[in-house]
Amino acid sequence: MKKLIIPTLVAISLSVSGCANLTPEQQGAMLGALGGAAAGAVISKASKGSHTGRDAAIGAAIGAIGGYAWSSHMEKQRKEMEEAAKGTGIEVSKTPNNELKLEVPSDFSFDTGKATIKPNMRPVLDKLGQTLNQNTVTQVRIVGHTDSTGTDAINEPLSVNRAAAVQSYLIGRNVAGNRMSIEGRGSREPVADNSTTAGKAQNRRVEIFVAEPAQQQ
Repeated sequence: MKKLIIPTLVAISLSVSGCANLTPEQQGAMLGALGGAAAGAVISKASKGSHTGRDAAIGAAIGAIGGYAWSSHMEKQRKEMEEAAKGTGIEVSKTPNNELKLEVPSDFSFDTGKATIKPNMRPVLDKLGQTLNQNTVTQVRIVGHTDSTGTDAINEPLSVNRAAAVQSYLIGRNVAGNRMSIEGRGSREPVADNSTTAGKAQNRRVEIFVAEPAQQQ
């Protein structure tokens, strides 16, 4: 399988380097197609199939359809959310697969053991709701996290409730509920050391991902 994977990765690298003159939408579709092609080829090889080329083509089609686009709407939303979050400690970024990510730390999200949104977080969510209503094709994924205080039996539902609280707030700002999904990760994905107060504060957070399906372009 290594003989197949290495040339595939090289091909993807070379193709990505040639994306400079493409629009953000075209880049997203190309990257999705390349990833799908690689996956299709690897799966075919792993299953000892005789149709590696065919499976790679199928994978490419799926990747292109299922990828995310970074459109002018998404870039505008990123800039507006960066401005809204300035000075708050809320991180706004673009992920490698073209999602807009907002990472909201405990200072602006939740107290220990609580799923009630803090007042400081509301203006940022108000702005997020406004930008989401300006680009209605986007999908939203909200992921709640906890620190290590308490057991999994407490932290798992607490993390879900935190994500649900954000979803409920955005619904109150006229964002359609069927555009949003929620997840809870409990304390399983820390980003800092849970043995310190500062570390626990970083881990007690919510992440919001906004994505525009490429097929909408």
